[in-house]
Amino acid sequence: MTSSAPEIDPRALRVWVNDRVVFVELSDGRQIGFPASRFRLLSQASAAQLAEVTLRLDGAALRWDSLDEDITVRGIVEGRFQLPLPQDQQAA
Repeated sequence: MTSSAPEIDPRALRVWVNDRVVFVELSDGRQIGFPASRFRLLSQASAAQLAEVTLRLDGAALRWDSLDEDITVRGIVEGRFQLPLPQDQQAA
C-alpha cells in the first residue's frame, strides 16, 4: 500500500516588483519571478501600479487593487499565464 502526502497549495511569504518582473518568495524557500508582460492588465500597468501588489488569502494570491487584478500563486508556480513570452525573451 502506498500513500502520498497531501498536496499543499503553494503560499507566498512576500512579493515585490523589480524592473517589471514580479517576484514571490514561497513558503518552501523558492523564489520565482515572471515578467508583467505575461498578463494583460499587468502589461499595461505603470511601474507605480505594479509596485502596489499585496498578498491576499494567506499568501495564496497576489492582488493589485488599483488594477482590480488577482493572480493565484498556484497559477504562477504551474506556469499558467495569459500571454506568451515576447519573442525577445524566449530562449534560443
